Amino acid sequence: MNPELPGGVTLADVWQARRRIRAQADNTPLRYSPYLSQRYDAKVWLKLENLQPSGAFKLRGASNMIAALLEQYGPQRLQAGVITASTGNHGRAVAWAARELGIPATVCLSSLVPANKVAAIEALGAEVCRCGDSQDEAFETVDERVTSRGQVAIPPFDHPLIIAGQSTLALEILEARPQLDMVFAGLSGGGLLGGIGLVMKQLSPRTEVVGVSLSDGAAMWRSLQAGKPVSVPETPSLADSLGGGIGLDNRHTLALVRATMDSHYQVPEAAIARAMVTLLEQEKMLLEGAAAVGLAAIEHHRIPIAGKEVALVLSGNNVALETFDRARQEQAQDADL
Repeated sequence: MNPELPGGVTLADVWQARRRIRAQADNTPLRYSPYLSQRYDAKVWLKLENLQPSGAFKLRGASNMIAALLEQYGPQRLQAGVITASTGNHGRAVAWAARELGIPATVCLSSLVPANKVAAIEALGAEVCRCGDSQDEAFETVDERVTSRGQVAIPPFDHPLIIAGQSTLALEILEARPQLDMVFAGLSGGGLLGGIGLVMKQLSPRTEVVGVSLSDGAAMWRSLQAGKPVSVPETPSLADSLGGGIGLDNRHTLALVRATMDSHYQVPEAAIARAMVTLLEQEKMLLEGAAAVGLAAIEHHRIPIAGKEVALVLSGNNVALETFDRARQEQAQDADL
C-alpha cells in the first residue's frame, strides 16, 4: 500500500473483497469496440458492468460490506436488516445482496429517483421509503432508522468496505489489459472513481484516471474545488445515477479522489444523449446516462486518445425506456441545430 493514498483501503483489502464477492458479483467482460476504436483511431475497450446481476457495478461494494458484516458479527447483528440511501443503483445492489444473504433490506430514495428503479428495488423484496427531494434528505431517514430500529447502514460510497468492493473492477481491467493508457469512469460519490484510482496508482501508475461529472449538480467536483465537502442543488439528468451529494461529513472518498484522479471533465445533457444513442446503435446496449459519460466526454471535449489504449466503464443498465426516448429526442434536436 502506498502510504500517501488516503481512504482507509489497502490493496490487501481489495484482494479480500474480490474473494468475498465472487459468488455474488460477476467478473464482467472487457469488450473491444471496433466501431469506437476506428472512430477515434485508438484501442477502445468497454468494461461491461451493465451485465452485473443487479444491473450495475454497485453490487461489488454492497456485497462486500454485507458479507463482511456477517463474517464479523454474525446474522444476529443484522436481524433488524440493513438500510441505505440511494439514487437507485446502490439501493438495487443492497436489495440484491441482502436477499441472497437472507437479510432484510430497506432502501430510502428521494423523489428524483426514476420509477423504474423504484420498481426494480421493490421486486427484489426490499422495503422502499420515499424520503424528500434530495439524497441528503434520504440519508437523514437512514440515520433516524438506524437509531430507532437498530438497522445497519450500508453507505453508497463513503466506506472502506464499499470502496474495496468497487476497486475489484480495476483489478479485472488490468488483468485483461495491463498496458492500459486511460480509464474513464463517472464521478459522483467517488467510490467507483476512487476505487479505480487506488488500484491504478499502485499497480499501473502510467494509466491516466479520468473522472466525468454532470455539468450541473456535480457535488464531488465542487467539493474538490472548495477543498471540503459542499452541498449543491440536485437537478434532473439523463445520468441520474451521478446525482446526489457526497456527505458533508465525507471521510474517505473526497480525499481518495483528490489523490488519484488525474483529469476531470464535465458533460452537458446533449453530450450524454448522443453517447447513449451511439452506444445503443453501434454497441447494441441500452445503457443509463451515467454509463455513457466517458464516451460523452471524449466526444464533447475532443479528448485526444488517438494511438492510446482506453477503457470506458459502462457502469449500469438501469434506464427507463421513457428516459432513453428523451435522450433520443434530445440527440435528434441537437443534430438539427
